[in-house]
Amino acid sequence: MESAPVPPSGPEPVPERASDTTPSRPWPLRLLTHNIGGYVARMPSLWVEAQIVSLKRRPGQSMAFLDLRDTDAEVSMSAMAPVTTLDAAGPAVREGARVVLRVEPRFYAKRGTLSLWVQVARPVGEGELLAQVEQLKRTLAGEGLFDPARKRPLPFLPRAVGLVCGRGSAAEKDVVDNARRRWPAVRIELREVAVQGPAAVTQVGAAVAELDDVPHVDVIVVARGGGSTEDLLPFSNEALLRVVAACRTPVVSAIGHEVDTPLLDLVADVRASTPTDAARRVVPDATAELAVVTQARARAETALRQRVYRERRRLSDLRARPALTDLRGLFVERVTVLQDWRTRLRLAAGRGVRRRAESLASTLAHLRAISPAATLERGYAIVRTVPAEGQDRHVVTGPEQAPVGTTLEVALARGSLQVAVLPEDGPPAARTPGPTRTTDPTRTTDPTRTTSGPTGRTPPDDRSSP
Repeated sequence: MESAPVPPSGPEPVPERASDTTPSRPWPLRLLTHNIGGYVARMPSLWVEAQIVSLKRRPGQSMAFLDLRDTDAEVSMSAMAPVTTLDAAGPAVREGARVVLRVEPRFYAKRGTLSLWVQVARPVGEGELLAQVEQLKRTLAGEGLFDPARKRPLPFLPRAVGLVCGRGSAAEKDVVDNARRRWPAVRIELREVAVQGPAAVTQVGAAVAELDDVPHVDVIVVARGGGSTEDLLPFSNEALLRVVAACRTPVVSAIGHEVDTPLLDLVADVRASTPTDAARRVVPDATAELAVVTQARARAETALRQRVYRERRRLSDLRARPALTDLRGLFVERVTVLQDWRTRLRLAAGRGVRRRAESLASTLAHLRAISPAATLERGYAIVRTVPAEGQDRHVVTGPEQAPVGTTLEVALARGSLQVAVLPEDGPPAARTPGPTRTTDPTRTTDPTRTTSGPTGRTPPDDRSSP
């Protein structure tokens, strides 16, 4: 960096480079401004695009003063231009116009300000603006910001409607009046901002973002009346479009008239042709909804009446049938059937009892016929030993089981008796009958043994006969 010659101001020389300055060896302010001016003076002239925020022409003066602003950012600078330069550009160079300027940066050391000296001014043509918008449209479409799949449906009845519009504009009146005419209880969250000029993009974007953070706002309407293509350019600005695309709340675009198509219409969730159309879309018509409810109630009432009529007719047809005409006859028939079944059951039960009794009697007779008691009744007897202490009793089936002197018990049909076994060859007088016991006083003889006859035995053919 070059430095201007400085007269000696002290014993130590002033540093030539800015990086060599110290608290004890500073630059004087005049040196700093001189160096900045020299640096700016070496910058070449260049073309810039901006929007004219203000343009001041004083009568009788050859210079005009401009305030320039970037269309997409909060950046501004002042500029000066000869009146002849602006007149040569034509009437299109005015406040609010977008222009392309050839400028030369100038630094004024006395005030320490940087300004632009306008050498040539040209208005940005509509075709050029539309070309820029078309290029941005292709870019955003490639990113999917226009995709119908990302668009959110509007709520049937929002708790509150956020409205972004100009201060005291006709668009505000159209939206508010029509919305309240359709649904008188609608709640409007109004944000009045600049919808034209260099501040429009920033203010509209900030208002949309603010309403998106309000919990009870269910839909946001961005509204503006008609205007020229240049007036509607803020609603095709990339910064504003990205703010709208990032909203969580559905956004309705109501910019201009039917023929106007700013890019906001493509990014928003719903496009309304006019602010009035936006009001129609965001809130239902109370009168129409009441008519729908009334019609639905009438249809439901008619359907219910018809159903009741059909059921009553069916009931009447059922009651008119012969079976239901005389209800007593129906019960008498059922009682007759019941009595018939009772009679049948009684007869069947009697037959079953008789069959079971006959079967039981037959079984009992068979059991009696094969029982030992019946055999004893025919004159047979059972001969068993009288055991001594500690021995078991057993039936005698042969003479070898009853030696002489053995006491036997003879079981008869009615009672029993005890006999003693005598020797076969002893005289009758020498035979001493054993003790005899009987439980039947009518039976005192021993059917098994006898002393009559030469051998004292009963003939063999008499044993098996009674």
